[in-house]
Amino acid sequence: MVIEVVRIGQRLVRDDRVTTHVALVSRGFGAEKIYMTEINPEIKDTIEKINNTWGGNFKIEFIEKWKNVVKKKKEEGFKIVHLSMYGESINKAQEEIRAEKDLLVVVGAEKVPKEIYELADYNVGVGSQPHSEISALAILLDRIQNGIQFEKEFPNAKRKIIPTKKGKNVQVKETRD
Repeated sequence: MVIEVVRIGQRLVRDDRVTTHVALVSRGFGAEKIYMTEINPEIKDTIEKINNTWGGNFKIEFIEKWKNVVKKKKEEGFKIVHLSMYGESINKAQEEIRAEKDLLVVVGAEKVPKEIYELADYNVGVGSQPHSEISALAILLDRIQNGIQFEKEFPNAKRKIIPTKKGKNVQVKETRD
């Protein structure tokens, strides 16, 4: 399954950190790429540093219009999953979504245009109370992958966390400069 994410909008100042975390969750929970509009370019630098240290080749692409990406991905056969507090329960939708081949997950910042509800193949809600789009993305990605995303090896990692019951265990790969 190929998973990509598109972030729609950004509330100035407040959302630089939130959008960075949406990208980090996307990367760490198995997505291959994120598309972003109205974004601080420093976020791309942050993700590139993370890739360099922790491995992998997660990509960020800056876009002008989210609608063009959504329509193009639909033409390529991707199913569009829009995260919304008002959507169908994740508990009911997860099995069907898990069976899909390629997904584009839409994560909004502020009120999203009505059109995304119509373009989406799935409008999915996580919980029935106000919550963070970061948590909703993490829950969705975990549910549809059954946790296997945490077994993924990130190529060219200079650091790797080794799970342990107590303390920290970080494997550091020796590099020659």
